[in-house]
Amino acid sequence: MKTQFNELVGNAILGIDTLWGGDVMSASGTGRFIADCWFSGESMPLAYTHPAAARLRATGGILASNADREAVRAYIEGVDVPGTIRAFCEEARTTPGLRGEYLQGLALCFETMWEMAQEALGEGPAVPYDRCVRACIGADPSPSDPGPKRQRVAELLDRAGYRSVPEWRRDHRAPLASVRLLGEAFMAQFDRLAGRHVAEYLPVELRAVPRANIEFLPIKDAWFSGSMNYLGRKRNPDGSPQYEASYEINSSLEISIAEFAQLVSHEVVPGHVTTFAYLQNLYARGEVGFEASVLTMNTRAAALFEGIANNAILMAYGVKEVSELPEEDLQIGVLLALLQDDAKNQASYLIWQEGWPQGEVAQVLQRDYLVTEERANKLSGAWGRHPLLGRMYLPAYRAGTEKVAEWRRQYPLEKLLPVLYGCRGLVDITTLPSVLR
Repeated sequence: MKTQFNELVGNAILGIDTLWGGDVMSASGTGRFIADCWFSGESMPLAYTHPAAARLRATGGILASNADREAVRAYIEGVDVPGTIRAFCEEARTTPGLRGEYLQGLALCFETMWEMAQEALGEGPAVPYDRCVRACIGADPSPSDPGPKRQRVAELLDRAGYRSVPEWRRDHRAPLASVRLLGEAFMAQFDRLAGRHVAEYLPVELRAVPRANIEFLPIKDAWFSGSMNYLGRKRNPDGSPQYEASYEINSSLEISIAEFAQLVSHEVVPGHVTTFAYLQNLYARGEVGFEASVLTMNTRAAALFEGIANNAILMAYGVKEVSELPEEDLQIGVLLALLQDDAKNQASYLIWQEGWPQGEVAQVLQRDYLVTEERANKLSGAWGRHPLLGRMYLPAYRAGTEKVAEWRRQYPLEKLLPVLYGCRGLVDITTLPSVLR
């Protein structure tokens, strides 16, 4: 049954999501934005059902070239977006304990995103870059250092007899025309590994939860490399969730088989799909609150989820360092994936902190971070210069990855993994350490 608190959470999240053009009920990542999922089974709140909301979703929100300013004004007034955000901030401030700390971090991010919406509409001042980054990761912006990873890639390539990443990638290219078959093979492998090295450290109730109920869907010429869409709305005859998801992958990606393996571990098991499935199970059993059923991008929780996903392949193999992975080709693929996420942070920093033009940023990303031309163009352009993604989300990948790697080195798995996956309460990149302590 919907409560006043749930209504407030739903309106706060979907109010911002709708302004920026998101549709949480879309089955495709091309239609979703801030709100990643809505699997509670509760009816949609006013922020989704208001008559102006459909107009905003249809036209792409406040950044669309044909933005419907009349619909924007009607929506903000009808839903009372600023009032809802203020009420959410107050509710977070007065909620005790770990849940209150989590909600306060969420509230700060949505308060920041509202200010950025005002900026985009020309009705508020520019939101400082450091405020945006601190809201999302709880730390100040800083540049990336690709040197050690790039040097290790060069050593491994030389040992394998290759002079460059493009040459190595050409000989190890993943056959994306057969992405479903390839995805199923790697999902089966990583599900077995996760059962051995992850699930055994988690409560017994989670062991029956499917960790990889996902379908791979190739798409052409998307502005993103791929999109994991957690749906979670199908139910079994007894009413229990089926934990279903889809993954849309850009068929124009230049990616090696080893990089594809890392991608499967990141997006599916034991990464994003596993994380969301476990949280849905915890929500269904009443172990976590409603906010766990409408997970979000551009938040401290998202930074943690990206950290889990980027460490997922190491967790699956039961190792702590990339150098401990069983094959050197796999090590190359993982290092290239980590360099790409360092590049995401660097693109954000160069664009918003240093004011570099797109061409110069793209050149640095290709040369120093070994990303493809396609990735460099997107990170330095459409993605990096988006006011929300560029200033909040791109720094989250590196920040989350480094934090989770640090905790994995510091704490035994039986203590860390239940906390990472929400079994001690919903946490984010800033609140998790207090639970471990």
